[in-house]
Amino acid sequence: MERVCILMGLRSYSGVKDGMYKHVPAQELGAKVLRELRKRCKLEDSQINLIIGGNAVGGGGNITRLAALEAGISETVAAVTVDLQCGSALESITMAAAMIESKAAEVVVAGGFESSSTQPIRMWNPNHPDYVENKSYTVAKFMPGIQGEQVMLEGAELTAFEEGVTKDEMDAWILRSHKAASLTAAKGILSDVTVSVNGSVKDEGIRAGMSQRLLDRLPFILPKGKLMTAANACMMNDGAAFVVLCSDTYARKVGMQPKAYFRKGVLVGGNPLKSPRTAVLAVEKLIQEEELDYREIDAYEVNEAFALIDVLFHRKFPGVENRYNIFGGALAYGHPYGASGAMILIHLLKALEINKGRYGICSVAAAGGIGSAILVEQGDR
Repeated sequence: MERVCILMGLRSYSGVKDGMYKHVPAQELGAKVLRELRKRCKLEDSQINLIIGGNAVGGGGNITRLAALEAGISETVAAVTVDLQCGSALESITMAAAMIESKAAEVVVAGGFESSSTQPIRMWNPNHPDYVENKSYTVAKFMPGIQGEQVMLEGAELTAFEEGVTKDEMDAWILRSHKAASLTAAKGILSDVTVSVNGSVKDEGIRAGMSQRLLDRLPFILPKGKLMTAANACMMNDGAAFVVLCSDTYARKVGMQPKAYFRKGVLVGGNPLKSPRTAVLAVEKLIQEEELDYREIDAYEVNEAFALIDVLFHRKFPGVENRYNIFGGALAYGHPYGASGAMILIHLLKALEINKGRYGICSVAAAGGIGSAILVEQGDR
């Protein structure tokens, strides 16, 4: 098989729903990142075989194609959209790598984009059995018989209770995430992989002043809930992130040194009501299939949709705190669903670069009980 290179990745600053990108449609966010990525990689449209973009709450209609055309990319370049909800971007990247490995493509741009601020207001057709007059919804149906705006929060609360996770355990990870993200922003560590959209200059969700006192004052979100708060669950966000993948043959031909090599991607299914567990299950499956010890991994980026995921990860893989989400996680940066997998991969590549690590893993727990993870390897040819 052809060896797959990751040449470069860029992301937008992440906006909070109804914040700095309030009137910026998803395709415009995606287009800005695609345009800048193409420029920095010195890619001609004729060199791009395909663009794969993840999107979860957009208007459908192959919105990645729309973003590509908005970016000024030639109409001769095909584009497709993937919806694996929170895992959309990571699965887009795995699909791109599979195409390159099989020699079905040489250069693929993959990632995702999302706008919670401008997502369509949806309702069921009157012919559908779930139709309720004048009732709209924003959260898709992830499992038979159950649909609700708070189904993900309810699943996280249920999982936390079953696993015996306490609010104090989760609070520690919230504080860590915001502190690390604030320090990263102050040092400008991610500035070379971040693109300004419409004048944005920062990730809107980071709270430098996050404190235990504030966490203690926050109410529980769910009726009769005892664990989930607005701080230990990620925000709703807007953002975009893409990476360029290519064959090693192509990289050599154009004289570019990859940021890393794609080693493997996995998917794992789990209980749809307890999806936070699948981020850990995906990492476990990936490590086992590659016959690695988890302590051999030099950097982890796990999508921090809930602080619960942090707790579950470190119970399963203790002793790697200093190489886990070192720039902070989604509790601080936010979780623009369709983009998050590519965002954390970009952070992972930066972590490996800074720490001169070899192996890196990123993982996402997707709505509906699907875990997605990929392994990358840094090193010279």
